[in-house]
Amino acid sequence: MVVFQKPKALTDAVFHYCPGCTHGIVHRLVAECIDELGVEGRTIGVAPVGCSVLAYNYFTCDMIEAAHGRAPAVATGVKRSLPDNVVFTYQGDGDLASIGLCETVSAAARGENITVIFINNAIYGMTGGQMAPTSLPGQITQTSPYGRDVKTQGYPIRICELLSTLDAPSYLARVTVNKVKNVNQAKKAIKKAFQNQLDGKGFSLVEVLSACPTNWGLEPQKALEWIDEKMIPYYPLGVYRDKEA
Repeated sequence: MVVFQKPKALTDAVFHYCPGCTHGIVHRLVAECIDELGVEGRTIGVAPVGCSVLAYNYFTCDMIEAAHGRAPAVATGVKRSLPDNVVFTYQGDGDLASIGLCETVSAAARGENITVIFINNAIYGMTGGQMAPTSLPGQITQTSPYGRDVKTQGYPIRICELLSTLDAPSYLARVTVNKVKNVNQAKKAIKKAFQNQLDGKGFSLVEVLSACPTNWGLEPQKALEWIDEKMIPYYPLGVYRDKEA
């Protein structure tokens, strides 16, 4: 009996991510959901600019590379042109919550029938660890060496809470992947977000609190613990919008 195997929706390419980065876990969950829903042949993913810029190397479905922050706009065009296809974006916090915030909010406000996977690791990973829109108050980064000062640099943006003020979104959830129980919950949320699109229910976003050991300056295990100790208190897990409920 097969207990575990690589999802068919993942290629054989070796991930380029740093040791302890949880992008790989989320990639696997997305691929498993695509497999289980039987939609690989009609799924189109939109890759971002950021650590997951090479996502097109890892998924076997069709992929498009979007300009920085424009993935929701690209996904909107693809979905409206090919309404029978399953369209998802895979974006980090710099891509989605900074340069792409307008595209994110606008797509959500229009209720576009797309699925957004949002990786929140509270830092700019690919470019060397600068402060991101999601960096925590007091968090030390390359551009906030004394810690994020909310008096001069403002407060972090809570995307699920922000989008939940809009009328159109169908499903908004925040999950994490730092332990087995949370990985299982994350998969349920991602699968529901894809199923909502198949059912024509509109915009769904799953925010995943993710570890960045390299830029946090922590060992991989400590980075997973940091999610519990620092990130979850500021970014509570849960479902922020579910029109079914």
